[in-house]
Formats: sequence, structure tokens, C-alpha cells
Amino acid sequence: MVQIAVMGYGVVGSGVVEVLMKNANSISHKAGKRIEIRRILDLRSFPESPLADRFTDNFEDIVNDPEIQIVVETIGGLKPAYDFVKRCLLAGKSVVTSNKELVAAKGDELLAIARERNLNFLFEASVGGGIPILRPLDQCLAANEVYEIAGILNGTTNFVLTKMIREGLPFDRALELAQRLGYAERNPSDDIDGHDACRKICILASLAFGKHVYPEQVHTEGIGLLTLDDVKYASEWGGVIKLIGRARKREDGRLECIVAPMILSRESQLAEVNDVFNGILVRGDAIGDVVFYGQGAGKLPTASAVVADIIDEVKHIGARKFLSWEPGENGYVADYRGYSGSVMLRLKCKDVQAVHRSIENMLGACSRVCVAQAPPDELALVTPAVEERLIDEALASLSDAALVSRLRIANL
Repeated sequence: MVQIAVMGYGVVGSGVVEVLMKNANSISHKAGKRIEIRRILDLRSFPESPLADRFTDNFEDIVNDPEIQIVVETIGGLKPAYDFVKRCLLAGKSVVTSNKELVAAKGDELLAIARERNLNFLFEASVGGGIPILRPLDQCLAANEVYEIAGILNGTTNFVLTKMIREGLPFDRALELAQRLGYAERNPSDDIDGHDACRKICILASLAFGKHVYPEQVHTEGIGLLTLDDVKYASEWGGVIKLIGRARKREDGRLECIVAPMILSRESQLAEVNDVFNGILVRGDAIGDVVFYGQGAGKLPTASAVVADIIDEVKHIGARKFLSWEPGENGYVADYRGYSGSVMLRLKCKDVQAVHRSIENMLGACSRVCVAQAPPDELALVTPAVEERLIDEALASLSDAALVSRLRIANL
């Protein structure tokens, strides 16, 4: 029998306990040993729970208990989760977490501690919720040289964009609907501003390319400024807008890593990933393109990924799963202003033709996109693939035009 503790009894933590109890027999069979929940850490008490006697509000009851071999962290955030997880590893306990913020910020350090002590630190649920992605990336695609990962990594923003695209709901109303249905938090800034997707692409890039990518290294934009006009122009061009997290390896060994709303062609495999679903595209030299699809959040989908990691750690007590990466470094992620790609620019200008010619003189031939009933002083252009800094310079040189929106076009 293996004794475990669960830290945090919120949505995910309670889901983990529910799955472990409901599927106890099959889980024990797959793990090769019976798994018993010895402690549950939470500031609240749950007297109605069948495990009421296992609850504690004192972390010391877990870290100092020699019977507990595996600790599950579902508290979220960095404080106190980072301190708790680090102390558990130092105390000789393997850890499973669903905490993307923790892994994105401190994964290299915690993996190193686990490696030094022949323990495991697993976090499948931190990226895709119930979508298996880290284990396939680390194991099933191990023969490949992965050169790009890109995806729709946040269900809240994808739901909002789907409502804007399909039903013509303005951003504010689409977000309000997401909050009413429980898909968005009361304070949705982590999702809407792109921070959640940023943490996830950091974890994916760290695992795929072997060196830690920290969130502060990744240029991140959210969807809060998008309008229905942006949706219309994207549609006229032949695409849809999605919030994309993308990491790509350059020939010089550095990474391009960015999170931003991008226009995808309707032919893209990710274009039809809608509502709260996520889609993650992995490009490898041997396998080509592989897409992982499913619900990226939710109580039981996320709990299923956590429990799968628990089973893995039970099987590997006294042995290591070779999941690791090296610390990151300054300059490893290249400045986003050096990334090349096509961009849709929408501008307000008195002389549309003159501004069109000026931009083409600086960037090369651009294609114009027109929508019905557009104001006569509005110009929408798709640039050729050029470095972002050149687009910045071109826009800065325009004295008689104001930028309305700027959307990257992703070749995915």
C-alpha cells in the first residue's frame, strides 16, 4: 500500500479524491499497489466528507509524516505551493501537481531536486487539463526532433472568441456569458490577458527543447482589445482569430516564443477547435504534424490527468521517470521583434491610397482586405513575411495614419 496526501481541496483537489475513491479498485490494479489517502490539507473543514478524519490545516502533518510517500499539490499559485512542494521533495516525497504557475516559474529547480533525490515530480495536468500532452511529448515522440509547438491553450479565451465569431457577440458580452456559465473567473485577467496560455507554452517549450523558458521571457498579448470588426476582417481574409501560444526553434539554437491573438486560415487543423476545447499542434521531423485535442480544464478531466501521474509515481517509487530540463538563461528566447511573419494591419487614414503605397515602399507588396460597409477612411492590409521590428518602423513613420489593430497571421 502507498500512502498519499492531497494539498488543496478545491475544484481539482476534490476531483482527485473523488476519482481515487470511485475507481479505487481499477486504479490499484493499474498501479500495482493500493493507494490510500492519508491526509488532505485545507484551511476549511469538511465534516460531511467520508474522509473527514483525514483533513488537516497544518502542512507539518504532511511533510513530517514518514508514511506519506507521494504528495499531490492542487493549491495553485506560487505561495505557499512552491515552499510546500520544495519541502516535500527535500523530505523524500515524490510530488504530483496541476499547478501551471508553479511549473512555469520553478520547474527547473524542482525537477533538479527530484533528480538528486531519486524522486519524481510530475505535472501532466498543468498544461492541457485532461488532454495527455506531456507524457506523449516526452515518450511517444521521443524519436523526433521537435521544432515547433503551437496551440489553443486556454479554454476561457477560446470560448469568448468562438461566441464572437459564431454569434457576433461583442467581447464584453461574450466574457460575461463565459463567467455566467462558470468558464471564466470573476477576475478573468489571467485568461484574458494571456498569462495562463503563457505559462503553458513555457512548460511545453521547456520539455520539448530541453531548457527552461520563463514566463517573463515570453512576449504575451491577450484578447481584451479585439472587436467584432477584427473578426469580420479575419473572416474576409479567410480565417478565424484564436489566442495562440507558440514556440519554435531557430537555426541558431534560440527559441521564438510568443502568446498573442492570431489569424488562422480556415484550413488550419486548429481553426475548428471551438468553445472551451484546447488544441495543441506538435511538429516533428519524423512524425510531421500531430494534434492533441480535448477539454483543457474542468474538475474531472484535470483530476484524471493528476491521478494518472499518481499511478505513474506509485509504479516508480525508488526509480525515476526521466522527465527533466536544464535551467534557462538570458538570451535563450529571442527578442520577438526579430520574428518574421505576415501581419494584418488595420489603420485609419485620410488618404488610403497614399498610406497603402507608403507601407508597400517600406515592407513590400501588401494585399488589401475589404469588408462591406467599411468606413472610407479605413485601410486593412496583409503584409508579406517580414520582421516585426520593420513593421514597427513602418508604422512609426506614418504621420497621417493611426493604427486600429494589428493581428499576426499564423502558418499553422
